[in-house]
Amino acid sequence: MHSFLIRLIINAAALAITAWLLPGITIAEGSLASVLLIALIFGLVNALVKPVIVILSCPLLILTLGLFYLVVNGLMLLLTDALAGGRFEVDGIWWAILGGLVMGIVGGMLESLLGAGEEDEAPRALPPGS
Repeated sequence: MHSFLIRLIINAAALAITAWLLPGITIAEGSLASVLLIALIFGLVNALVKPVIVILSCPLLILTLGLFYLVVNGLMLLLTDALAGGRFEVDGIWWAILGGLVMGIVGGMLESLLGAGEEDEAPRALPPGS
């Protein structure tokens, strides 16, 4: 549960920073509850829909050496826009692709600052003779 809350907060912060940086992405209501709801929708989209899209687009991912993954991230933002009920707006696929890139960078920076990915790693055994 702790990891879920940290990921939700990281997604909310990344969404808010992305909307602040890019004029093509807006959050209609600036309230914390609204941003957390959008982050929850985005997290569910990433958990449930993104793996299916990645598997179906595997040939394109291989053909483009992974660059199509930027389009997949953009599509997840557009799907979040469609599901957020007017609280979150993305003005087209190009803003979505750029927004996915910015969110990935900001989210990665926040995860490293907060150490969010460290509990996912398996403990390593000490080398012999230590």
